[in-house]
Amino acid sequence: MARIVVGLSGGVDSSVAALLLKRAGHEVIGVFMKNWEEKDERGVCTSEADWADVRAVAEKIGIPYYSVNFAKEYWERVFEVFLAEYRRGRTPNPDVLCNREIKFKAFLDFALELDADFLATGHFCRLGDAPDGKKRLLRGADANKDQSYFLYMLGQRALSRAMFPVGDLTKAQVRRIAADAGLATSQKRDSTGVCFIGERRFKPFLQQFLPAQPGEMRTLSGEVVGRHDGLMYYTLGQRRGLGIGGGGTGERWFVLQKDLADNALIVEQGADHPLLYSRTALGEDATWIAGEPPAQAFDCACKYRYRQGDQRVRVQVLEGGRVRVTAQERQRAVTPGQSMVFYDGDTCLGGAICAQVLDAGEA
Repeated sequence: MARIVVGLSGGVDSSVAALLLKRAGHEVIGVFMKNWEEKDERGVCTSEADWADVRAVAEKIGIPYYSVNFAKEYWERVFEVFLAEYRRGRTPNPDVLCNREIKFKAFLDFALELDADFLATGHFCRLGDAPDGKKRLLRGADANKDQSYFLYMLGQRALSRAMFPVGDLTKAQVRRIAADAGLATSQKRDSTGVCFIGERRFKPFLQQFLPAQPGEMRTLSGEVVGRHDGLMYYTLGQRRGLGIGGGGTGERWFVLQKDLADNALIVEQGADHPLLYSRTALGEDATWIAGEPPAQAFDCACKYRYRQGDQRVRVQVLEGGRVRVTAQERQRAVTPGQSMVFYDGDTCLGGAICAQVLDAGEA
């Protein structure tokens, strides 16, 4: 029997993770992390509702439960980086940093202080053992819910202490187990907001921290076709919310580039504009599950965004935590600030943050 701290979020996945570990005979301790102090725009503190669900689930399962506040750590290690990326004109993914810095660093340290043997979460992914004894991070059994993409920054210290009890299940199975056990979270909908901050209207939320700087929307030729609300609100390839009327070819308008020096948003018509496509990108802050890359150059699959299917690429490892990623086929709207995550079959190898697209518009 192991002593296991389970990160209870108030959702169904972590609830079932705790239930399964309890049924397996382990000593289970439920801990709820509160990492954001602010209410949403409706005046609702979602963490209060989540904490109520955690209490109900823990009491139903029959495990002790606690709450811990990492708001300071979250602000310093995740949110300030999140804001800095937007200031640079990039589109960050805070969830990957949150998993490394909060859930599997600050929270893991807390669990070890409780003399826990393992830290369990409700992530849909699995663990395996490599021939050299290191831990491998594997995709979850439910391909539609696999969350290994968001955990690629984890290293061996975290994975050697991690458990993912629902990784071999489908979402439907998780909900069925929760319903059969009478857990209050069995029908609770999945959260889709920013890690720990929740679901909010993005523009008003971001305006609290980064003053908007409206500017011109221009074509590549310099023609002004509209106004933007602030470059941070737009991402490459975006077509919704531009507010540009017809004209020109009659096709929809898309974001091609951000001109930070001029505070201009560069747009053109047509979903297949050549500048939306590229094959080669430079990545930074590369991290590897095994602690090192599989080779200085290797072929693998890559996901340039979470919901994307696998893309075949060649990865060249450069100095200073950088990588050069070249895809076999042209990729649409590869976006600086987003994570490029590498796979060998079901095994997540690691990944990097896209820093620059090198050949947009080239054949």
